[in-house]
Amino acid sequence: MSKLLASLGIIAFMFFACKAETSETAQESKSVQVANKTEAVNQTKVETRKPIWVKRDSTTPPPKPRPYSVSTSRPSSEIKKDYPYDIDFKKADGSVVKSNEVLKTNGKPTVLAFWLTTCVPCRYELAEIEKKYAGWKEKADFNFYAISTDFPKNYEKFVERVNEMNWPWEAYNDVNREFMHVMPGELNGLPQTFILDKDGKIVYHHRKYSFGDEDELFAKLVELNGR
Repeated sequence: MSKLLASLGIIAFMFFACKAETSETAQESKSVQVANKTEAVNQTKVETRKPIWVKRDSTTPPPKPRPYSVSTSRPSSEIKKDYPYDIDFKKADGSVVKSNEVLKTNGKPTVLAFWLTTCVPCRYELAEIEKKYAGWKEKADFNFYAISTDFPKNYEKFVERVNEMNWPWEAYNDVNREFMHVMPGELNGLPQTFILDKDGKIVYHHRKYSFGDEDELFAKLVELNGR
């Protein structure tokens, strides 16, 4: 009897040991399968990832180079620094004249208003002056010129603005951008407005613009007319 029980115990032990081994083997096989699958996925990602040195598609046009302007200004030493200067002006009709041919020397105060087509404050200033210009002329006698310092590439915008606005004053484009070598501060920051007295001496200079600044300009013109 005891031998029978011992035999049954040995058989039971072997059964459970075999089952455990089978379970462990299956678990190891499953782990290997998961690892192999993960490795395969990672390998696929590596293979499908585009290298950073891939050439640009030949059908895609290359980026356009940035536009730039070449200065056509004379050296500062060659430019006449006294009013009415000797600077080339380009008119809206395309003709070119010298500043000393069109800037008047008639014994009256002269306003030089420098502006750009791309300058919003410049637009505001000239618009406010235009609203009051007729009234100003009734109370003071003066010359007024609006001088654009736009680069040549913006000349067409200058033409469009002049034709659109039909100002009651003369407007010119400083085609070679030489006034920066003549005026104080090199016209750094626009708009800038100057008043020259009857002798061509600068007696007023205002940089930038806030609404109402034009009244200060007119007050100076009235003062100069009273002298």
